[in-house]
Amino acid sequence: MAMASLKHSKTPPSSNNPSMAEKTFTSLGNLIRLLPTGTVFLYQFANPLLTNGGHCTITNKILSGLLISFCGLSCFFSTFTDSYTDKDGNTHYGFATFKGFWPCYSDSISVDFSTYKLQVGDFVHAFLSLIVFGVVSLLDSDTVECFYPSFESTQKVLLMTLPPIIGSVAGVVFVMFPNKRHGIGYPTTQANSSTNED
Repeated sequence: MAMASLKHSKTPPSSNNPSMAEKTFTSLGNLIRLLPTGTVFLYQFANPLLTNGGHCTITNKILSGLLISFCGLSCFFSTFTDSYTDKDGNTHYGFATFKGFWPCYSDSISVDFSTYKLQVGDFVHAFLSLIVFGVVSLLDSDTVECFYPSFESTQKVLLMTLPPIIGSVAGVVFVMFPNKRHGIGYPTTQANSSTNED
């Protein structure tokens, strides 16, 4: 009993109630899961270099703007990619189209490619991933210092409020339009071939 009370006295009282910063970073982490990992890695790696740590010239602004545009388009278009596993266990990637899956591999006759058709939810996910990437990239400290340095004091308020709001909206949207695709840059599962056959 004495040991239990001693353990409780050593733990800081804030450990039971996460701080606002912890909640914000948790929300931001949950938002980032909605994005393709390769795109997020590219942005996280290249943005500090291209923005010169937030001390930008015109060239840095152009290059950083191109990076943000490229990564945003990558997030948008990667939501239209999907994959399946053939009978030999090989994973094949392609694009979902209005007719099915492209490119279709002739040796994968056992897969019904018509189940991979584009649906309304795919477009909702594409726009949502673009919005999420926009929030993540435009609230990045290097981007803020580079493009709108006077905004830095407001950034903290937005960083605390915007991710939970976007996360809540994204959660509701994903309940309404569940994502069944396992495209390029997104985590795969063992049962890719049966994912879209529901």
